Amino acid sequence: MTDEASPVLENTRKDDPAGGEEAVPAEPPKKRRLLRRLLIVTGLIFAMVFAAGFALVMERQITLNGNIERIPGAFPEDVGRPVKAVGEAQNWLLIGSDKRPGESGNQRADTIMIVHVPAGRDRLTLIGIPRDSYVRIPGHGNNKINAAYAFGGPKLLIKTVEDLTKVRIDHFAALDFQGFVAMTEVIGGVDVYVARKVYDPMNKITWPQGQVHLQGEKALLFVRQRYNLPGGDFDRIKRQQAFVGAMGHKIISKELLTDPFKLNAFLEALTKAVSVDSGVTLSTLRDLALELRDIRPNTVDSTTIPTIGTATIKGASVVRLDKKAGMSFFEAVRNDTLEEYFNDSGGLNDLTIVP
Repeated sequence: MTDEASPVLENTRKDDPAGGEEAVPAEPPKKRRLLRRLLIVTGLIFAMVFAAGFALVMERQITLNGNIERIPGAFPEDVGRPVKAVGEAQNWLLIGSDKRPGESGNQRADTIMIVHVPAGRDRLTLIGIPRDSYVRIPGHGNNKINAAYAFGGPKLLIKTVEDLTKVRIDHFAALDFQGFVAMTEVIGGVDVYVARKVYDPMNKITWPQGQVHLQGEKALLFVRQRYNLPGGDFDRIKRQQAFVGAMGHKIISKELLTDPFKLNAFLEALTKAVSVDSGVTLSTLRDLALELRDIRPNTVDSTTIPTIGTATIKGASVVRLDKKAGMSFFEAVRNDTLEEYFNDSGGLNDLTIVP
């Protein structure tokens, strides 16, 4: 019988080993209140940490996006331009130069490359265009293709490349060489194998045969050497493509991707070094990076547009282009069938032997 003056015990009995039952004291209300407060405080702490992390991510995105220089009006008028590539394929025109677009003084593009991104996002093709390629530059007659950048910046260079190849350029990116130096410093440089000992008379540096570590200014000297290479500008393109491949391998390595401080430093250097057309945002780059997450060095092809050797015109050494071979090559770019083209016709650069 329960004493009415006593509090009612709910769920307060347990089996007694002696065969009876004993009372278990109810949890004091004060203790329950303390537990609730502890849970609330813990939840608030987690919420604050999450909010702080989200704010940091947003701040990083805003900062990195602000670092990227946009080039207004980078593309020619649509009238007369080639049609877009089939499906979801993309073609980026990538150049390397001493200055960012828009900085004072005329400048010639030191490196010119089309990066073909197939619709399947399972491969990449780096297509080198020799800077001395002798072409028609709209409004300026025949000249070396890198002069187009000096005459009219990205717009005229894109127009010249599109007229030459009949390939529509979807995006443009220019890499400032000083930023390039900073990027190589952050990732700790890369290693490439040099096939034979080479002396650079312009910069008075000798590259020994064998494995060479490239970082900072040393990397820049290597990819820009032009004189005393057996194949001249063609060997220079191979060097640049080999370095890009080695750098890409380093970027996707766990060493960089699992180190948030090093990754942030690299992204800072990259975004400060690159200028892009106004249609490219940080989200564009992020989405493309995610789509290409399975790309590895063995799924990156490197080639050079078809040529028929060199010549001297008006006292200047130029590269002569093979128009007939170029027609089928550029058709494969337009139709996103480069893999089949290389299987049938060859033409890939052997980057295991770097001059």
